[in-house]
Amino acid sequence: MNQIEAPAKRKSPVWSSPFVIQLLIIMLLVEFVKGALIVSILPVYMGTVLGLSAYAIGWSLALLYIGDNAFRSPLGWLIERVGYRQTMLFGIILTFVSVLIVTFMHHAGWLIFACLLLGVGTSPLWPCVITGATAGGESSGTVMSVVYMSWLIGIGSGPIVINFFIAHTYTRAFQILIAAMTIAVIVTLLLPGRRQSKAMEQASETADGQMTAAAKPIHIRAVEYINRLRQSLNVSRLLYPAMFAQNFALGLLTPILSLYARTVLHLSPQQYSYFLVAGGAVTALGLIPVGKAVDRWGTRWPLHIGFLLAAVSLPLLGMTRHLPAVLVIVAIVGIGYACIIPAWNAFIAEQIPKTERGAVWGFFLTIEGSGMVLGSIMSGRLWDSFGPHMPFQLSGVVMVTLFVLHLFITKRQRVMVR
Repeated sequence: MNQIEAPAKRKSPVWSSPFVIQLLIIMLLVEFVKGALIVSILPVYMGTVLGLSAYAIGWSLALLYIGDNAFRSPLGWLIERVGYRQTMLFGIILTFVSVLIVTFMHHAGWLIFACLLLGVGTSPLWPCVITGATAGGESSGTVMSVVYMSWLIGIGSGPIVINFFIAHTYTRAFQILIAAMTIAVIVTLLLPGRRQSKAMEQASETADGQMTAAAKPIHIRAVEYINRLRQSLNVSRLLYPAMFAQNFALGLLTPILSLYARTVLHLSPQQYSYFLVAGGAVTALGLIPVGKAVDRWGTRWPLHIGFLLAAVSLPLLGMTRHLPAVLVIVAIVGIGYACIIPAWNAFIAEQIPKTERGAVWGFFLTIEGSGMVLGSIMSGRLWDSFGPHMPFQLSGVVMVTLFVLHLFITKRQRVMVR
């Protein structure tokens, strides 16, 4: 008589572990602070109080992204050598210092330095969170939805909350930011150290003779390491410009959104918060359903739909002045990004090899962030030279380009499968 096999124990999703929850809390807090600074505080303060041009503001925020990108790849590589706690603590402390500089220093030079420091400080965030959250490799669309929901809640609620405290004075706003960073430091101290991080990486890698986390040396020749990293990647060359373009479209809009809302649409800080809620809420509500759809049916159609919606709605947003119509368009932009965010990052996660995950994520995030740098620089120049509508127009063109690139990438993959 055959024995009846017991049902396999259902594996808990990786994003429900205490470790990943800690990473998501840190992400939420840091992005809350970052969003408040780069969307609500720094652009308006630099523009209205210090009298800097949109081009100068764009360069200041570009320094933030330059600092972020310059350290993403090496810190992604370092995660697997020194552990999550030490890597993340390095960034959290620098981020805290940048908040203190913005709080107590009011000269343009200090604020520009704080932007650079903020970028360096936030550089370990994404490599740590994505490497930790994707360690199991399962349900990548749902995992990415959870990660990006934490990011969206943080970076969206930062300006929304802070806008209610900066009508007359920035004192209470800075107190909130300092409190958020204090909590982030405490949670970071609870992350796994070097030994625990190595054990986690060993458990996540396949037992096929490849170099495990415990065997990865800290000291390695750069050329040898880069060659090994290149050999482990088997991706379409079109993926690299696509990654760049995806964040370039965002970079075109980030430095000028607050200026556009305040100087073109003439919104109060509170009204601007309501519009941010409209777009952010639609995006947040769509992330989990789209993530589950990606896990079931793949990334192709969500990306096609998202790119086309963004390509149409972003130029309309830059040309519309009727507030009810703007609100509808913002909601459509939110739907587009609800389709793009989990599908795009699940698509990227499929390209990551099992070994050197932290380094490859850091490398990919650096390419994406480079688009954010150039977009931020060009955004202010386009605003000053051609008018407030031009960054929105170019962002729409980039989304059409992304749609075409994705068509060629997916076509190549289907051919390879056959």
